[in-house]
Amino acid sequence: MDNDRWIQNWLCDMDGVLINDDAMIVGAAHFLIRLRETGRSFMILTNNSLFTPGQIRTRLLSMGIDVEESQIWTSASATAQFVQSQRPFGTAFVIGEESIHQALSHVGYLEDSRRPDYVVLGETWDYSFDDFTTAIRLIDAGSFFVATNPEPTGPTPDGALPGCGAMAALVQRATGVSPYVVGKPNSRMLREAMVNMGAASHSTIMIGDRMETDVLAGVDAGLETILVLSGANEARDATRYPYRPTRVLNSIADLIPEI
Repeated sequence: MDNDRWIQNWLCDMDGVLINDDAMIVGAAHFLIRLRETGRSFMILTNNSLFTPGQIRTRLLSMGIDVEESQIWTSASATAQFVQSQRPFGTAFVIGEESIHQALSHVGYLEDSRRPDYVVLGETWDYSFDDFTTAIRLIDAGSFFVATNPEPTGPTPDGALPGCGAMAALVQRATGVSPYVVGKPNSRMLREAMVNMGAASHSTIMIGDRMETDVLAGVDAGLETILVLSGANEARDATRYPYRPTRVLNSIADLIPEI
């Protein structure tokens, strides 16, 4: 890319770009090393709200990818920053794993199951009928509804599991209230990451493997975008939407000689 010399800040999706299942995509570790060697800043973005940045760092290390926790931005982290920006030091009733509970605690939020400002829904391995009943009643009583990410399913070696988007649909159907979804394709997740990096849009690029989340979020944020074909999308998908990626590459390895 002719403009790579001035692209200082790189936002990079994780699944389908750096890793697939439990294996590193060829070239991923070398790509990040080249960013460090050339003085570029980068942040890994993931809609996955099941794991804390520390847990993700450990998982990536096991595959040969070394990043700091501060360079991992999850939809749980972005959701916590969003609610804190709207109602500082508020309260929330939370459905999700330790990742979302921890993220909210870090920004000074308290958990409340009686009269919270927000009902916050993240992904979890253990959905509780009682928790969803409480969430529905709280939203009916006036609590605001926020979800970490829109994916309806999550992949496992044994097949799909219900994701945050599917559970959000259940609550929406019961209450008539649509959630505010913080994760991609909401460009807010990217803009929050850029603020944390001190990055400007003219010198930032977004790399992802999904047109409907990664590329759309990048376009909405006013960034250049790269679609890689190492994950969910094929080359023909780049022309199916009214928005286009700046470039389409086979994988992140194709960028290494250009950095």
